[in-house]
Amino acid sequence: MSSTPLAAATPVAEAPDKGLERNALGLGRIVALGLAAVAPAYSLAVTLGYVVGAVGVQTPAAFLLGFVPILFTAFAFRDLNRAMPDCGGVFVWISRALGPFAGWFFGGWVPQVATFIATAALAQVATVYLLASVGLEAIAENPVATVSIAVGLIALSAAIAVRGIQLAAWVQYALIALQVVAIGGFCWGAFSAMAAGTAPSTGEPVSLSWFNPFAVDDPAGLVAGVILCLFIYWGWDALISVNEETKHRSSTPGRAVVISTVILLVLYCGASVAALGFGGVDLITSDAAIDDVLSVLGPQAAGDLFGRVITLTIGLSALAALFTVAVSTPRTWLSMATYRALPAAVGRVHPAHRTPHVATYWWAGLSIATIVALTLASSDFIGLAILAIGLMVAAYYAVTAIAAIVYFAPDLRRGPGTLVIAGILPALGALLMIVAFVASAVDMARPEYVGESILGVGTVFWIGVGALLLGIVVTLVLRPVFPEFFSRRVIPVGTVRDHDFVIADPADAAGAADPAAAVTATDADATAGAESTAINPVEPTREER
Repeated sequence: MSSTPLAAATPVAEAPDKGLERNALGLGRIVALGLAAVAPAYSLAVTLGYVVGAVGVQTPAAFLLGFVPILFTAFAFRDLNRAMPDCGGVFVWISRALGPFAGWFFGGWVPQVATFIATAALAQVATVYLLASVGLEAIAENPVATVSIAVGLIALSAAIAVRGIQLAAWVQYALIALQVVAIGGFCWGAFSAMAAGTAPSTGEPVSLSWFNPFAVDDPAGLVAGVILCLFIYWGWDALISVNEETKHRSSTPGRAVVISTVILLVLYCGASVAALGFGGVDLITSDAAIDDVLSVLGPQAAGDLFGRVITLTIGLSALAALFTVAVSTPRTWLSMATYRALPAAVGRVHPAHRTPHVATYWWAGLSIATIVALTLASSDFIGLAILAIGLMVAAYYAVTAIAAIVYFAPDLRRGPGTLVIAGILPALGALLMIVAFVASAVDMARPEYVGESILGVGTVFWIGVGALLLGIVVTLVLRPVFPEFFSRRVIPVGTVRDHDFVIADPADAAGAADPAAAVTATDADATAGAESTAINPVEPTREER
């Protein structure tokens, strides 16, 4: 679909300079960052078996249905980034459209709690798979050794992130390329075995009907499968956090958002068809394979050597996602500090590397504390917490889509294209996310959900809903701590037609061909002068950086 110039009438103003390296990333590397954040090899390996268990051969249809709300939400991310290309992403957008309380809670607390839980899991998974890939399974079964190595991986991720966005991007390039090769190699081996007649007898004849959601006999199973699919698509929005370091930051990240989600769809559907055709429902859902389909089917389809490569790739996939979190989370905090929603010290930028080093060190310290605390709480707690992430993802994706509708509401009458792209599709995305949230919460509340319950209610429900309720309390407590932000002085509530808060891409503004998008130098200077406190409320000096 063609892009819609939703922000065309917005006056051009000087974008806030947070000290990050400008024009450091192109489209290819920012797409790689978005894909790496999802950890496709790991996500596919540990989720595919459960999706097949829920919907059988209709798994490709579940991936397609799960992709629909993701794509509709991606359009909201794309258009909001075009209008407000800030590394704070959802925090800034929701604060601008729905107010500071919603911004801090849904744009700050919810995604960050989900990210910290995911960080603990990613560090643990990367450790276990990397050890297994070199034959050190015995060490991987020792919780002290596993946590110690995981802590080291978190520290390594922070060190790479601090050294500069260029280094982090190149590392991600290599790691995501390996994942694509591994998934593609598995598909090639599986399809070759099917063609040669050497696939296991449990394999299913490949059919286009697998992509038909109406062929599913159990609607409840389809809902469960789609909810699982939402989790394996989550993470692509991390690329928004590097928009201020991207060439043409108001347009490139938005394009990358859509491209990365489409690539994920192709990878997941291709791998699911290959797995079903090669191993079939019975093998995929067996006790030996359901928790880690690629590690079991990979050696059978592509040989033992490539099977080891797949195991290594799953570990590196989790590590790549960990690296991405080390890049994205500190930049969100940098934005929050800039707009006085966190202490100003958190927003300090390294003078040489031009990275938010203070926020990165804080991320590493809190991540290490999280993984240690979760491991001490229970050996199964991290796994239970991961299941609760779906609630948080659905919540902040839905609110972001709603924020896009509210922000662009004055422009929805400009034409049918704008109405569809900026209104109807985000509304459908938000609705589907809300349905996923409610369905997940109801399912998680069942005492038999994963066999764990407290007071007759599923433990996963307590973790997910408990984290959301705690966030409301924390946000209320912080209101008097950050009065300038919560009083709407630094990010005033408004829509695309309001000019009291503008974040524009200088490169895009300078080359704007649409007369409606351009303003005279006098107008731009006047606007920038009148709005300087709203646009750049906390501008650190060079010494502070």
